[in-house]
Amino acid sequence: MLRILSGLAFFIAAAAAPVAYAQTSEPAPKLGTLQPFDFNTVIERARALAAQPYMAEPVRTADTLEKIDYDAHWKIKFGPSETITIGKDAPIQFFHMGRYFKDPVRMYSVKDGKAREILYSPDAFEMPDDSPAKTLPHDIGFAGLRVMRADLKTDWISYLGASYFRTDGQSRQYGLSARGLEIDTGLSTPEEFPRFSDFWLAPPEHEGQTLIIYALMRSPSVTGAYKMALTNKDGKGQIIDVDSRLFFRKAVERLGVGPLTSMYWYLETNRSTALDWRPEVHDTDSLAILSGTGEHIWHPLNNPDTVRTSTFAAPDVKGFGLAQRDHKFEDYQDDGIFYNKCPSVWIEPRKPFGPGSVQLVEIPTDDEIFDNIVAYWTPKVQPKAGDERNFSYRMTWADHHPIPDTNSQVVATRVGQGGVPSQPRPKDQIKVVIDFEGPALKGLTQQSGVKPVVKLSKDKATNPYALPVVGTDRWRLIFDAKTSSDGPVEARVYLKRGYYVLSETWLGQLYA
Repeated sequence: MLRILSGLAFFIAAAAAPVAYAQTSEPAPKLGTLQPFDFNTVIERARALAAQPYMAEPVRTADTLEKIDYDAHWKIKFGPSETITIGKDAPIQFFHMGRYFKDPVRMYSVKDGKAREILYSPDAFEMPDDSPAKTLPHDIGFAGLRVMRADLKTDWISYLGASYFRTDGQSRQYGLSARGLEIDTGLSTPEEFPRFSDFWLAPPEHEGQTLIIYALMRSPSVTGAYKMALTNKDGKGQIIDVDSRLFFRKAVERLGVGPLTSMYWYLETNRSTALDWRPEVHDTDSLAILSGTGEHIWHPLNNPDTVRTSTFAAPDVKGFGLAQRDHKFEDYQDDGIFYNKCPSVWIEPRKPFGPGSVQLVEIPTDDEIFDNIVAYWTPKVQPKAGDERNFSYRMTWADHHPIPDTNSQVVATRVGQGGVPSQPRPKDQIKVVIDFEGPALKGLTQQSGVKPVVKLSKDKATNPYALPVVGTDRWRLIFDAKTSSDGPVEARVYLKRGYYVLSETWLGQLYA
């Protein structure tokens, strides 16, 4: 999906004041009739839809919506008097439909076990006199929603397009996105994009929570009911507790749970492949996994020359996520997008996922406008028609993953020409240099018995060794590896001292 589309929330400004229904003399949002509501309402609706043939909602006035392109869309602003507040800390505004968002999304407010639909009205939006949106039907509907901060100058979470959503994390900078579900990603058959068709916006249930969002998901293969408890902790990021109930009307070849999608173009290891002035360009730089056995795995991302899917066995996985570990401005030099402030996201099962694996899909790119990285957990046994699956997990959006401290972490990966200076350099050999840092390494010297462990899928590593980096608490692991023209060499690398593992496991791919 184009980042230029999923990032529209950046550019749609709102000059409004936070008001609740009863706190303003201005026209309040138009509301439907009261209906009983709880999570079971969404669950039973999803179950009933799954028992029926899938019917895509027809697109109304497609020609007019097509005229609302990127430039026209960001000029349409949500009106101040229409901002609603759910609870006390969740001012909510809505996105208008347009060329890239032609499917209407129904919105409901929930209070005291009752729901009322929030009806679309063109009066809710400010738009130029020549905007194509002025000719749309007066019941066309909304495209998505965003939750604002109290001053209404910025939002901290937005839902827009298919089942995409994202928060701005700890440093208030949007980066990677999440989705409700992945269907058949990275296969030769077309990917399916489930969408959230209905949202119910409810006050928090517990102290510290900000908002509860319920969502109905529709797709040819599956329907779903979602409950998302949102907590915005200014200065610390966001937590989203997700409970999903999925009902399959047909078999799925590859189900992706807790999916994350991001952009990775290049960093220091593949800088020479990008014709750009900045040192690094990426929303995230790595995939992290905490296995069921407690092993900490760190996998640097790649920009391959073909679509590549990597599978990491992860039965009873404790957590996984895409990370932006490098937060130094000088490593990016980008004062427009601020990649150094992009958040990391961690997925932690609240109930065991069971047998399965974490998969990473990497798609070639030569620009930063495309989301070309996807990560998710997939079950060992894929769902069949008539199956029901339930998943519960916590998402943490922050600068760093909230995982238990490892003994030491990877802080840098560098790749260069193999061999030894002043001697003929092997053409099929590269040198890999990995830096580790953490409490387990402090105070250790070359006499402390620190050993490198390097395992390659093809041949053996040449001359692996480890040594402390002068003037720091870091340790550097260096080895040469023979590369192959018929695909990457898989490498598994870590530090140990006797039987004691000192570092997380660097699990990467080496290319010619």
